[in-house]
Amino acid sequence: MDSPRFPEETVLITGGGGYFGFRLGCALSQKGVHVILFDVSQPSQNLPAGVTFIRGDVRCLSDVESAFQGTDIACVFHIASYGMSGREQLNKTLIEEVNVGGTDNILQVCLARGVPRLVYTSTFNVVFGGQVIRNGDESLPYLPLHLHPDHYSRTKSIAEKKVLEANGLAFTQGNGVLRTCALRPAGIYGVGEQRHLPRIVSYIEKGLFRFVYGDPESLVEFVHVDNLAKAHILASEALKADKSHVASGQPYFISDGRPVNNFEFLRPLVEGLDYRFPSIRLPLTLIYCFAFLVEMTHFLLGRFYNFQPFLTRTEVYKTGVTHYFSLEKAKKELGYEPQSCDLQEVVEWFKARGHGRKPEGQDSQFILWDGILVILLALSLLAWFPPSSVLSK
Repeated sequence: MDSPRFPEETVLITGGGGYFGFRLGCALSQKGVHVILFDVSQPSQNLPAGVTFIRGDVRCLSDVESAFQGTDIACVFHIASYGMSGREQLNKTLIEEVNVGGTDNILQVCLARGVPRLVYTSTFNVVFGGQVIRNGDESLPYLPLHLHPDHYSRTKSIAEKKVLEANGLAFTQGNGVLRTCALRPAGIYGVGEQRHLPRIVSYIEKGLFRFVYGDPESLVEFVHVDNLAKAHILASEALKADKSHVASGQPYFISDGRPVNNFEFLRPLVEGLDYRFPSIRLPLTLIYCFAFLVEMTHFLLGRFYNFQPFLTRTEVYKTGVTHYFSLEKAKKELGYEPQSCDLQEVVEWFKARGHGRKPEGQDSQFILWDGILVILLALSLLAWFPPSSVLSK
């Protein structure tokens, strides 16, 4: 990373036990920063020098207050969130408590403790809800809350507004004000990512990745974890007086700057693990109906068996509908320049851990999953057709 060193600073990272929070902490520690990782779960990796871990929950105000005790925090990177994908998207209560309530707690303690800078990790979804967006920028309005297809996006929008509206608020005690900004990243990838890529690999290995969907010309974006860490460090710097507080109160879209079809992006992973890339392409609306049925099934059965949904409606939109954004504002105001990255290291990481096609004993498993998928897609097809057209046949 080519961002500047931060001598004798202490920063706190909420969600620091997660994939991105830990990688950001490591990047900052390499620049001489003392890093406090705050999370409900400790990172699986060993902590590097200059990094400490404090166990706590952003939903609990006393936990947050305890994390700030005993040191002056120069910047908070508020990454902690819940409900981004899979079955997590369906737990509305926990999503609300973490994403909105947790953000309220962080803002309250930052103002009480005189923290000068807060960088909030938001999402593309604050402006996107399934509509086509080509080269959008930060002038786009927030998507109306009632149009969000999932509670995660809705609560992230609420939380981002709270953070940006807190910019310039005076500290509870003493002089000074809180400076805030928000970064809106694309889908994160990189070696060791634990949320999306392992789920995709498990689908590939179970024979579930048998089709693609949507327009082959649809484009979405991704961001490598190291590019995102760089953006956060630059945003923190851009909140300082010597940068004229240029980022104060501002949102920024962050990605690798390479719009790509979602499934073509995944092709190197599929083929790198020696699997055949699907040749079947299905309509987006059919898969949306399929995802709706999966969600309804989870709603009815989830209390007895909390299974991982194959797809949710939001995931269908995010992977199958064109939406990508300009990096001009981030480049101009933060100095952000993404490095070129791909999935090759990710492929090698999975292969080193025993993943990849194993020729023996696969066919019967694939046949079983094919049968299940055919049944579910048939039900989706029935739901896809208007009732009148079905009755007329």
